[in-house]
Amino acid sequence: MRSIAALGAAALVLLVALPIVALALSVSAADFGEAVTRGLWEALWLSLRSTTIAIGGLAVLGTPLAWWLGRERGRLGRLVEAVMRLPAVTPPAVAGVALLTAFGRQGVFGDTLSTLGVSLPFTPAAVVVAQVFVAAPFYVLPLASAFREIDEDLLWTARSLGATPARVFFRISLPLAMPALLGGLAIAWARALGEFGATLVFAGSLPGVTRTLPIAIYTTMEGDMAPARAMSLVLLGFALVMFLALRSSPIARAFGGRP
Repeated sequence: MRSIAALGAAALVLLVALPIVALALSVSAADFGEAVTRGLWEALWLSLRSTTIAIGGLAVLGTPLAWWLGRERGRLGRLVEAVMRLPAVTPPAVAGVALLTAFGRQGVFGDTLSTLGVSLPFTPAAVVVAQVFVAAPFYVLPLASAFREIDEDLLWTARSLGATPARVFFRISLPLAMPALLGGLAIAWARALGEFGATLVFAGSLPGVTRTLPIAIYTTMEGDMAPARAMSLVLLGFALVMFLALRSSPIARAFGGRP
């Protein structure tokens, strides 16, 4: 039985590792040069810029929500948590259609946005909105679980000693949840960086405007696989660097956890 389990585990590791190794071994310097002529740096810069904005917004908006979900024990909390899980199980193309249906020019809220002078579809803002939508569960839900595991007696003790709710949050709850916060940011950032379907449907593929690196890989692949492989390797490399940077960050080490 143990041998069968070991073989199954080894097979799964190989299934994950071999395609990445094959990708790395198949790319040449000439492929990178061709990828640059196909807009590699432009698409990469757009992806990095939009994901940075998306993750920053997610941290600002998602942290209070995660705190509330971690404290709320009632039916409303369970309902909101279920809603926040939906993007994780929604196919990306469906997410794009849903965003377009809600915020498109002919969408449910399109007239309201037009009245405010806002037009989201096929703009850089649409890229950010799509990335926030798909990445939100990967940040909010783990952080909410971390807040939920904090000992209530510890928080009540701090309150009884005169600490304000804000002080309790920033001096006790947030530091205790910091490993989960950093881990959630890393996974959410990687998910946003690799987002394709929702972005393509909601934001389109306008070079220099909404064509992120995953979309650039897809459009390039239709003509030539070699530069598409080079782009894919660059995207994988940036995701790996970001993950390792957060994993070994001074903040993560200071709070005794690894994302």
